[in-house]
Amino acid sequence: MPAPPPAAPQARRRRLAAALPSAIAAVPAWAAVPARSAASEAWFLVALLALALFVTLLFWSRGLRQQRRQAEQQAIALRRLRQQLDLVLAHSGDVYWELDLPGGVLHRQGIQRLVGPGAPDDIALARWREEAVHPDDLEPLRQQVERHASGETEVFESEHRLRCEDGSWRWVRARGRIIERDAAGRPVRMAGITRDIQALRSAERETRVAYEVFRSMSEAVSVVGPDFTFVAVNPAFSRITGYAEEEVLGKPASLLDSSQHSSEYYQRVRSIALRSGHWSGEMWQRRKDGGDFLSWIELSEVRDRLGQRTHFVAVVDDITQKKRAEQELRYLANYDTLTGLPNRTLLAERLSRAIIRARRQESRVAVLFIDLDHFKDINDSLGHAAGDRLLKAAAARLQAAVGPTDTVARLGGDEFTIIVEDLDSVAAAERLAGELIAAFAAPLEVDERHRVGITPSVGISLYPDHAMVPTDLLKFADTAMYQAKARGRNTFEVYDEAMDAESRRRATLLAALRRALAQEEFRLVFQPRFSLRSERVVGVEALLRWRSAELGEVGPAQFIPLAEESGLILGIGEWVLREACRTLRQWQDAGLGEIACSINVSVLQLLRAPLAEQLAAILAETGIAPGRIELELTESVVMQNAEQARAVLDRLRGLGVRLAIDDFGTGYSSLVYLKRLPIDTLKIDKEFIGDLTDDPDDKAITATVITMAHSLGLHVVAEGVETEAQLAYLRGQGCDEVQGYLLSPPLEAAHAFGFIRERQAGRRLDQPAA
Repeated sequence: MPAPPPAAPQARRRRLAAALPSAIAAVPAWAAVPARSAASEAWFLVALLALALFVTLLFWSRGLRQQRRQAEQQAIALRRLRQQLDLVLAHSGDVYWELDLPGGVLHRQGIQRLVGPGAPDDIALARWREEAVHPDDLEPLRQQVERHASGETEVFESEHRLRCEDGSWRWVRARGRIIERDAAGRPVRMAGITRDIQALRSAERETRVAYEVFRSMSEAVSVVGPDFTFVAVNPAFSRITGYAEEEVLGKPASLLDSSQHSSEYYQRVRSIALRSGHWSGEMWQRRKDGGDFLSWIELSEVRDRLGQRTHFVAVVDDITQKKRAEQELRYLANYDTLTGLPNRTLLAERLSRAIIRARRQESRVAVLFIDLDHFKDINDSLGHAAGDRLLKAAAARLQAAVGPTDTVARLGGDEFTIIVEDLDSVAAAERLAGELIAAFAAPLEVDERHRVGITPSVGISLYPDHAMVPTDLLKFADTAMYQAKARGRNTFEVYDEAMDAESRRRATLLAALRRALAQEEFRLVFQPRFSLRSERVVGVEALLRWRSAELGEVGPAQFIPLAEESGLILGIGEWVLREACRTLRQWQDAGLGEIACSINVSVLQLLRAPLAEQLAAILAETGIAPGRIELELTESVVMQNAEQARAVLDRLRGLGVRLAIDDFGTGYSSLVYLKRLPIDTLKIDKEFIGDLTDDPDDKAITATVITMAHSLGLHVVAEGVETEAQLAYLRGQGCDEVQGYLLSPPLEAAHAFGFIRERQAGRRLDQPAA
């Protein structure tokens, strides 16, 4: 503790006056001198006392001066110490504090630098807790103080937040200890230092975030020294490479070098990184198990505050699967996944290159457009899986038939295209087309149980004879292919300008056909069917007619095949079913309740549409008895799709409707299938009836069909009866029903109703109508 300051002069004089009597009384008796006289003795005594007082004052003053000098020196030292403490605190930014526990006051030195210039040096402890400390930090702070006070910790330490004058919070670290206890050992004073750790906390948080990012990254991250030895790796590095962290630390990065690159390549990459501080690119690397993986690497240098390079950070992304996916996408973009042949995109590219070469070499390029005849029927019959196998077999057959430099491509569905280069004439393209058709003479093997016969229709266009650009060549070859189909299929056609007119006509017809149903341009006509036993009209056949607002009357032979090819027949066929039943209902309400109606059904309706469900709904809607409806299916449709057709026919037969085979004798009927199918009626094609009286073979065929059908319990109807001789022969052979122009042409619904009413009045079959 510092010495007390010297007393004031008045205080000293008072003390001396008080001490004087005592000093006089203390003079010993032997010190007395003989009296010479009373006056002299008195003076002597006064002088002696004055001398004693002087001596005493002299020594007292000297002690006081020494004490004053010591106090001044201590004050100077204290001021110097405080200045040094202020200087240290100012440079460090720390705050010195003392806590007076009994008084509940916190003394602080330098607090203004920490929280703001308005902060007081001394503050009541209760106020400090309420206003200065963050509420969330009060309890942890109290616990740290108690642990130190109880002797559990040697030093008090706490990290908490203090409120600044601007209302923000600043993280600080307080360290201190108890410096004084009372007689009972209770803490009296604590002292310590408070330090600003806001920047440190932020840096620690950033470090933690960086570390978590480092560990959680899906890319492999490694830190290497300037000599390219591993310093640190993240978990993704171990997952991708197979090396644990302890297996690579201190090891050279060449541990991952792959044999896919030369050692010089890796050395060159590292030299670039050392020279420029960065390298990025694709690189093959090797896993611990010896497998290679393709990676994308970003290698970047790390420098310290002085700008010196200390490390490299390598971020490695395994792109093996990505590259494989890119290759697969590239393949999918250019090749047909089913057959492996080039698709339309790659075909156009190769055709463009072929034209450029042909222009330079002054040669020809042929484009052969190939469509498989009746593939849709076979696909619907055998199923799509078998259809896919058939397409693969057809692709292999086409590739085997052409040269190694020719391109065979699949455009989609059953359409293929072949590009042939270096041709010297049109005849050479025709010879190739003939070879392709001959290649399909043998059936295609679909699987172990099925071998399917199928034929191609081929259209040919040539550069530069027909077109100069790929799109036109493909379009003209397609046009020629349709002409080959129109000629009967299983043949080829070379493009001719006259085909364009047919192509345009076909396109115009299709466009009008798409609008016909919505514009109510279709109608039904009805051709009566006569029973040769009852000599009465027992039914009619509903026949579709189309009067286009744009094209006028269009014959069924023109638009029905187009409707089937385009799929429009599905909607049209449903309309026919509903319109025929609606007409029967009108006739029934007018008194004709026993007339049956036969309706033609296409292969698409049979195999693709929910035909049984549609018909059941229409019958319920119109109130027509199922037995009055007979569905006619062509012989080729039923026999080509016998198994699938049988399931549909069974459902139809379950409704109660009758089923007929139309145009019997023109296809390749199997009597075995015919016996198994739920058929009620056979209709003999008019091709046999037309020459019935002149051609002995037609007579024999007709008689055989009638006999066979009756033996199978089937009803027989002859179509196209136009002469009395034909009618007489059919009656003689026991034919059940006939229809044809001899008896009546197809009639509009109102005329058909009148004709039937008149015939039911009793007029014989061989008596023409009035």
